[in-house]
Amino acid sequence: MEYIPIQSPLTLNKNVSKTSDKPDGECIQLENYIPSNKVLKTRKGITEFWEEIIVRVWTISGNLNQARWVLAGCGTQAAGLSFGGLGAGFYDDTEEYNGTSWSAGGDLSIVKNDMGGCGTQNAGLCMGGYGLGGIVHDDTEEYNGTSWSAGGDLSAVKRDVAAAGTQGAGLSFGGYDGTASMSSTEEYNGTAWSAGGILSGVRRGMAGAGTQVAGLCIGGNTGVVTSSTEEYNGTAWSAGGNLGTAVSDNDAAGTQGAGLSFGGAGLSVITEEYDGSTWSVSNDLNVGRGYLGGAGTQAAGLSFGGFSSGGEAVTTEEYN
Repeated sequence: MEYIPIQSPLTLNKNVSKTSDKPDGECIQLENYIPSNKVLKTRKGITEFWEEIIVRVWTISGNLNQARWVLAGCGTQAAGLSFGGLGAGFYDDTEEYNGTSWSAGGDLSIVKNDMGGCGTQNAGLCMGGYGLGGIVHDDTEEYNGTSWSAGGDLSAVKRDVAAAGTQGAGLSFGGYDGTASMSSTEEYNGTAWSAGGILSGVRRGMAGAGTQVAGLCIGGNTGVVTSSTEEYNGTAWSAGGNLGTAVSDNDAAGTQGAGLSFGGAGLSVITEEYDGSTWSVSNDLNVGRGYLGGAGTQAAGLSFGGFSSGGEAVTTEEYN
């Protein structure tokens, strides 16, 4: 933890004293102090209000068994799922993460990359993608923790698509149909896809996070690499706060009110956190990667695979 001085007045519970006999530099956590991450700190005989700042970092964890990029992922930091991708060839591999290492799961029915993914390790969702022979797919597959089975097809073929939500309430948006970038959004009910509200413009190579009724579209390429964020309310998209750095082919984790964006094309190491209105820069990835997979939350993120300076990567990093 780090602490910084509070510049503006704070509200104290009436039972909290403003004085302390603690030695200089010692922090006192006030349980009934509002908000709860504020402390009093005595320095040079003067008691000041200070704010606790959480500093998160990426650490290297267990490698993927198969090096790959333009893969998809979902789940949590302790129960992640990676699937598909590109390396020496097109892959249908699925791997499951237990918080330490990856192990083989059931293969996708189609070898492909550049698809969208959302859900959990035991209830994953894969949609669209780019397959052998240059085919852009509209198929959806559902994972039950052991094997993949066919779900309802998207209304159109698409790759380079972003996703959010769960297997029973999924969201896909943007993408590329093989000819042009797209602005469409589709909602999944566990059986079939239906049209949702369109993005403000065409976009591909963006990251997705959140849920079907509170989604985030982060970065991407609108004709140029963009820093824009859009928020979905279950019906329509609206503008959110811009990233500090424009990026495409990044990945993301978390929720609309606590989002996480990391990596990106050009071997980006940049990580940013979203509070529902503003992005702030956090600590870099240890290995710069684009076209990577991601999962988890803002406080417990997971990144894996991607394209690094050495080509397709096996790298996994945890964010805490």
